[in-house]
This record gives sequence, structure tokens and C-alpha cells, in this order.
Amino acid sequence: MIQSKKLKLFNDPIYGFIGIPNTLIFDLIEHPYFQRLRRISQMGMSYLVYPGAHHTRFHHALGSMHLMQQAIQVLRFKQVEITSAEEEGLLAAILLHDIGHGPFSHAMEHSLAQDVHHEEISLFFMEVLNDKFNGSLTLAMEIFKGEYPKKFLNQLVSSQLDMDRLDYLKRDSFYTGVAEGNINAERLITMLNVVNGELVVEEKGIYSVEKFLMARRFMYWQVYLHKTGLVAEQLLIKILQRARALSEAGEVLDYSDALQFFMKAKIKKENFNRKVLDTYAQLDDVDLLAAIKSWRGHPDFVLSNLCKMIINRRLLTIKLKDRPIKDAKFRKELRALKEKHGLSDEESAYFVFTGVIEHRAYNEHYQNINILRRNGKITDVAKASDHLNLKALSKTVAKYYMCYPKDAV
Repeated sequence: MIQSKKLKLFNDPIYGFIGIPNTLIFDLIEHPYFQRLRRISQMGMSYLVYPGAHHTRFHHALGSMHLMQQAIQVLRFKQVEITSAEEEGLLAAILLHDIGHGPFSHAMEHSLAQDVHHEEISLFFMEVLNDKFNGSLTLAMEIFKGEYPKKFLNQLVSSQLDMDRLDYLKRDSFYTGVAEGNINAERLITMLNVVNGELVVEEKGIYSVEKFLMARRFMYWQVYLHKTGLVAEQLLIKILQRARALSEAGEVLDYSDALQFFMKAKIKKENFNRKVLDTYAQLDDVDLLAAIKSWRGHPDFVLSNLCKMIINRRLLTIKLKDRPIKDAKFRKELRALKEKHGLSDEESAYFVFTGVIEHRAYNEHYQNINILRRNGKITDVAKASDHLNLKALSKTVAKYYMCYPKDAV
């Protein structure tokens, strides 16, 4: 039998050709667990705002791995010791860092498995893959969990200036067409170094770090937390809540076996076992979209209308405020909907609801971005920068929202 050669290159629209460095990485990419990421959208429902945002977690994982290859090369050039085993561990860790995401990424973070974060599910996947590949991922898992003695290896995978963030900002900026979010990832990587076992940025790269933090703030408020994308993701959550409530009441719904499992079982961290993981690995955006299309015709007023809103992009009206929404305004909209359609308080709450979103572009107290001064001193970027706005970026900004139907129902 003729054996086909293993693929060596991916053609990426951001970086050009991305090489696969070794057999382990190729085998991980080829595994069905990883191939599933081709069917998980990177930016949830953001394509309803930015039509080009249809890229996937598969794209992002490969891009992050490519940047990690560059970072390893730069650090080795600066005499930072990274062994071949550590290199393989780094590449595997960054490749698999998002493998635990469910349908539509962050939108479904706690709707399927109630108190299990995607990072924890990623680790579950790694454990199974580690068994399959005879312990080849043991080092990758130690790096991923921050248990490996060389702290900078974990910082390259998970920190405030890691390869994950560098790729998703650059990639999401490209696919949305939002140029303000574009960053010079290659320049930032060139400025990386290691001092006392921790990752630092050389002083001449401080302006690139400032641009990175400003771009991240812009992308969060203008793209990731855009009010239209926000209300669409809230509708997704409400759809699953309603479907689960109907299932528990004995209603028969049309959905895939994998989605049915999570609709009927209450999955938490303590019962997230191998069977649950294998069922979770069957879930992707297709399951949810197929169900939503089917449920449009369901006789339940709430479920059918929520699904029509997503499919037809006739979403709820959303108002964003700097202060909490007044209760009188909320009660007014709730009462109007109840009277118009004869709904109960419980049913109306699917269409009229409030919430809060928060974001902090830079955290001074956790995994700081440290600047290596020319005199050898280490300074936090917020103190080293002469950019007055950088201190402001360290504060948590909260915005309050209310969603209600105007003419959508």
C-alpha cells in the first residue's frame, strides 16, 4: 500500500505558510478532537455584525502555534535555553489550548457544562490524547497548568502577552476588517526576553506593548462586546435555556444525539467523565444551528420566536448604559410584552432582561507585562510607560444593558 506523505504546510491568510514541525503535532492536528475545531467559530455570533468573521478555532490554534515557533527561535537566539522536549511541549500546549471550546466559543461557555470552563475541558482532552500518544503530552500539560519549573514557558502559553492573544487580535482584526485592532505580533515577539526565569519585553518594545493594549481595549468594546453581537449571544443562551425547560417538561424536540445528551443531563465538573467528553467532542456549531432552524416551527411561542430572531437577524433591541438600568424602565418593557402577547413573567423574561459586561485591558496585579530597562531593572509596563492612558486601562470598565423587543416579536 502506498502511504501518502504527511502534510507539511498550511497556507494562512495572515502569516503565509505555516509549517508543521514534527510528527506529534501532525498527529494531533489530524485527530478528530482537533479537526472538530474547524466547525467551531472563533468569534461566536460576531458575523452578524462583521460579515467576514467566519473564521474558526482551527485557524486560531494553527496561528498561535506559528507565533510560538517564532518566539522559540527569538529566545534561543538570545541564549535562552529551550530544550527540544520543551519546544515540543510548548507547541503542543499552544496548539491544544482552545480545544475545549464548545459551539460558538465563549457564547456557550456555561450553557452546556454548567460550571466547567473551556480551559478545564481542554485539559480533559489533553489527558485523553496523552494516553493515546503514550505520554507525549505530559510536558505540554505541565506547561499548560503552570506546573513546569520554567515559568516563562507557561507565560508564552497563558499570560497577558501570550501567543494566544497575539494571534487572536491580529486574526480577528483581519477577518472583521477592523484595522484599529491590528498589531505587529512579529515586532512584539522580537522584543521578548527572559530574566530570572520570567518573560519580559525589552525597553525598545514598550511602544509596541502600548499599541497592543490599546488595540485589545478597542477590539473588546467595539468588536467582542459589540452590542449586536452581545444580544445575539444572549439569545443563543436563552434558546438553550428554553429548550432545556421544555425537555424537562416532557416536550419532544428535534436535535442531534450529542445536543440531546447535554439538554437532558446536568453536567458539572464532578461528573465530567470520559463518556461526557466523547459526547462533547461530537458537538459543534452545526448541532446548534440545525436545532435552531428546526425549532423555528415549534408551537412554543418563546422557543420559536427566539430561533426566528437568530435565523432572520431580527434581534432584540439593546441599550447600553454606564449606570445600572432603572427598574421602572425594565418593568415598563416587561409589562408591555406581557400585555401584547398574554405571556407569563417567566416567558416574558426570555425577551426582556438586563445584565452587565465588564472588561479590563490590563491587570497590574496578575501576570504583569514587565519591561526590561536598559540598566537591567524590571518595571511594570503601566509604570514604565509615559502613555497616560495606560493607567486608565488597568481599571475595570462596566457597562449595563437591557434587551427588549421593539418589533422583533
